[in-house]
Amino acid sequence: MNVRRSAATLAASAVLCVGAAPAALADTASPSPSAPPVIPSGLYGKNDPTYDGVWRQSFALLAQHTVGVKPAKEAVAWLVGQQCANGGFAAFRADASAACEATTMFDTNATAAAVQALRALGGQDAAVKKGTDWLKSVQNEDGGWSYVPGSPSDANSTAVVISALAVAGEKPAEVKSKAGKSAYQGLAAFQLGCATDPAADRGSFAYQPIDGKLIANADATAAAALAGLGKGSAVALSATDTPAAPLTCPPASADVAADPAALAQGAAGYLAEALKKDGHLTAVTPGADQPTPDTGNTADAVIALAAAGHKQSAAASLEWLKGNSAQWAKGSPAALGTLILAAHATGADPKAFGGTDLVSALNETGPAPQGADKPATGFDDRKDESSGGQNIWWIIGAGAAAGMGIGILLSGRRKKNQL
Repeated sequence: MNVRRSAATLAASAVLCVGAAPAALADTASPSPSAPPVIPSGLYGKNDPTYDGVWRQSFALLAQHTVGVKPAKEAVAWLVGQQCANGGFAAFRADASAACEATTMFDTNATAAAVQALRALGGQDAAVKKGTDWLKSVQNEDGGWSYVPGSPSDANSTAVVISALAVAGEKPAEVKSKAGKSAYQGLAAFQLGCATDPAADRGSFAYQPIDGKLIANADATAAAALAGLGKGSAVALSATDTPAAPLTCPPASADVAADPAALAQGAAGYLAEALKKDGHLTAVTPGADQPTPDTGNTADAVIALAAAGHKQSAAASLEWLKGNSAQWAKGSPAALGTLILAAHATGADPKAFGGTDLVSALNETGPAPQGADKPATGFDDRKDESSGGQNIWWIIGAGAAAGMGIGILLSGRRKKNQL
């Protein structure tokens, strides 16, 4: 999914202090009172990994595997070494030789991403099982998950965990909390249904309720679509291709959680409609009075639509990404990985994506893949119209987000913004 992973732990700290759930945002360096850690040799990306190391590594490895590139052994070993003894992952551990402690901030999103990547790579069954067992152990009573265990559930974390469980061979409908709520019941609680006003928001998902009200969130909606389909971020090209349709009202079943595929198709219908105007999604950052293109969420939406069998509904947005994502993704393993996955899901060539060889560009951000020399950059320097500079704004607004509703300011697992 997108990669809004910038300083997720800082956001968590700001929000946890007032009892709200944290969210994640971007693959980028962020202000820190102390010197950033040394970049490990096996890690992809040159920016401070404190808040997104596991996330970006997972997307890099998953994308490489998807296009037939065999990642460097040290890159895989680095990711496996980040796992704690209980099976969970933190966002990043500078000293993986030290045991995780009670104060370690475990991270459901990072764990879910790592589970997907390690499952795809194969040969890591023990790590995958430990990861899924830990995820199941921190399920909230409502059936959902939060970014940091112990916080209220949010749609993004719930969706990305469901996707990881499904990829790992679990049956999310049978993964239930101590209160008997299934994972899909936890997810369904965030969907805007047939009673929604305006009708245009039907089928979408909110990050979390704000003052008891659900507000459509494209990031949450894209993640929920994949989860409802029981798929992860690596989506194979669908044999079917039909236009996405709005949520069917009234629903076929009063128990919407009993039909997760219908949840997913409703989400896809919302995304297709949201993309029609400009071919991309937009976001308004604090201090701005006009929306700007949201490249990360647009890539997520393309993957979700393709997964739901609606490649033609994503076609215009795929073309927009080809022309407007180069600078946004440059040097970012999570962003490059997401674009590769979007290309793979739609049948596009990731080695000729709007003038960029995404595969070579991704390989360049980390240790050379097995059997290959480290390639030259796959980028050309083209004009980019994406919202590349919007990755730090949320830090300033984190405290405000805690008071006014984290679902708007901090929406999205930390896989976003990808800079």
